[in-house]
Amino acid sequence: MRLQTLVSGLLALASFAAAGMVKRAALAQVTNFGPNTSGAKMFIYVPDKLAANPPIVVAIHYCSGTAQAYYSGSPYARLADMHGFIVIYPESPYSGTCWDVSSTASLTHDGGANSNSIANMVTWTIAQYKADSSRVFVTGTSSGAMMTNVLAATYPGMFAAASVYAGVPAGCFYTGTVNGWNSSCATGASIHTQAEWTSTALRMYPGYTGPRPKMLINHGSADTTIYPQNFNETLKQWAGVFGYTYGSPQQTLAGNPSAVWTKYVYGPNLVGVYGTGITHNIPINGDQDMAWFGITGSSPTSTAVTTATSAITATTLVTSAQTSTSAAATTTPAPGGCSAARWAQCGGNGYAGCTACASPWTCKYSNDWYSQCL
Repeated sequence: MRLQTLVSGLLALASFAAAGMVKRAALAQVTNFGPNTSGAKMFIYVPDKLAANPPIVVAIHYCSGTAQAYYSGSPYARLADMHGFIVIYPESPYSGTCWDVSSTASLTHDGGANSNSIANMVTWTIAQYKADSSRVFVTGTSSGAMMTNVLAATYPGMFAAASVYAGVPAGCFYTGTVNGWNSSCATGASIHTQAEWTSTALRMYPGYTGPRPKMLINHGSADTTIYPQNFNETLKQWAGVFGYTYGSPQQTLAGNPSAVWTKYVYGPNLVGVYGTGITHNIPINGDQDMAWFGITGSSPTSTAVTTATSAITATTLVTSAQTSTSAAATTTPAPGGCSAARWAQCGGNGYAGCTACASPWTCKYSNDWYSQCL
């Protein structure tokens, strides 16, 4: 009896101590968020100190990634703790976990597939947490960046702003198949006019005339997975949607937000940020995203220094941008002993670059055209 009393007392003390501990909120899966024909998974992070009518950030992972990986490897959960917003982390249902940015269904408003599943995650979260439907934002890296552009085109009224890291224009990865890989697009060979890219985006939601999310496009000059020509093509697309001229940004800001970056400001709805020497392992600038979304401070378009810019040609915004015709790494054997950085390509049909990954990363198969260091 004494032993039982002692154990009961210790358990009660342990429960009391645990109750007094400060625990961080955890990533949780939601299974009943509504129609989900594509089978995408929904994970959500709700901070302990949630703002009234909180904003929502949708954070979309890369190929071979997961919701857990993007939760752990991106700054959005930490920023949610600071600012009281909700983060939705969708997870791809496919082997290799790339997103379906290639099928007609996913590239069509309410067409089903991944884009519709993610939109339904947002709708559920707004209703469940009384979130502010006017402050829903979307961001992603690589395949997640591609989906970010697709969502901005297919559900433009749902999102107030988007931040894209190493993506391609909406519709560029079209193959007509679910979860297809488009090498022409990935290597920067899909080059079109501003009008053509604009038409591609607008066709994803025919007849829509409402507001559209402002776009922040981030890319690196040394990206050999999603070639930097896609930075130019993406800017063409959104410049046309917003009525800007791709070749004539209003401001060109060298060394902004830091030394290796150059910022191209078209206006309040479109900014491009280009990193010299930045690979596909592009860093996420969480503070910049928070400002762009209006969660903190002023938007990245607010700058103190303006430099003159010359006219830009129809095919290249940044003269150092790597294109599919100038990238020897994709057509010649890789040097012996080379290694690819985290998130870089390390295999796939037609790929001839480094097949070993820098420690501690390993080369993981995504599909026949693409393997990635993770």
